[in-house]
Amino acid sequence: MSATNVPKMSRRTFFETSLAGAAALSVLSPKARAGGQGGAKSTVVLVKTMDRARGVKEVFRLFAFSSPKGKAVFLKPNFNTSDPAPGSTHNDTLRQIVLELKARGAAGITLGESSGPPPTKKVLEDKGIPALAQELGFDVVNFEDLAEDGWTAFNPPGNHWDKGFSLPKAVVQSEYTVSTCCLKTHGFGGHISMSMKLAVGLTPKAIRRELHGKRDTDMRKMIAELNLGYKPKLILMDGVTAFVDGGPSRGKQVDAGVVIGGTDRVAVDAVGVAVLKDLGSNATIMDRKIFEQDQIRRAVEIGLGVGGPQEIEIAVGDDEASRLYAEKIRALLKEG
Repeated sequence: MSATNVPKMSRRTFFETSLAGAAALSVLSPKARAGGQGGAKSTVVLVKTMDRARGVKEVFRLFAFSSPKGKAVFLKPNFNTSDPAPGSTHNDTLRQIVLELKARGAAGITLGESSGPPPTKKVLEDKGIPALAQELGFDVVNFEDLAEDGWTAFNPPGNHWDKGFSLPKAVVQSEYTVSTCCLKTHGFGGHISMSMKLAVGLTPKAIRRELHGKRDTDMRKMIAELNLGYKPKLILMDGVTAFVDGGPSRGKQVDAGVVIGGTDRVAVDAVGVAVLKDLGSNATIMDRKIFEQDQIRRAVEIGLGVGGPQEIEIAVGDDEASRLYAEKIRALLKEG
């Protein structure tokens, strides 16, 4: 199979793959259930802080997600480039995630990425990831080095990719995936670059050209559709700093002071957009309702998560700053 000519997957095989991912739903407490099906609520944890390590610790402490004990964990960061956060995942965020997973008994952790346009190897080196991996004891996979048999093909009915798309087998078959994204706008047609946009870094570089050859609306739908191929057990969004315009590598940066966690990519990204609205962002954010953002709208259509703001619950700890900010974000979600 070549990256530029992805064969069609049979309907039966596609649904078998999708159901395998769905079977890996997180085991959450009654208050913190994953939503998106039948109006079930999805909980998103919000921590107000400028301290990334503290924010990650609090998300892990507060959120009732399934245990990684004894599981091989795949970790997907935002390493499109090596630009400073929020252009890429901050190493402090990554370090604390790894420490929290190890403290909870993860059997092993593998970080995987395909950067672009810079070579992935250079991005990883510039970020100091090989040294961090040696220090903390995790593995690193460069998806640019994958052989043809290292990919799984998808071509679900009604998708907007000309020949479908492919994702690494290591991710599709992962028993426990954690994704960590940044909080930012996307100045090249994506509008937002959060948890769903991470999936672009899971594709072969050759097929990414198709994204930019499409109408902008189709691009955003295609981004959402990539997420059909895998399902994270935990999503952690670093919103300590954010791009409110520009992005994904550089843009107008502000201190947002939030760390967000959840299991539902639609809910997490919706809360992220609400934060951008609170900060004051560009017209693509401010002039559209949250669930009218094309990535989010398409994700709802294909059943990736919650169907609307009424299905999102925001949970916080006992600190007043988080509680007060959560009230503000709830109001923005309600307004749309």
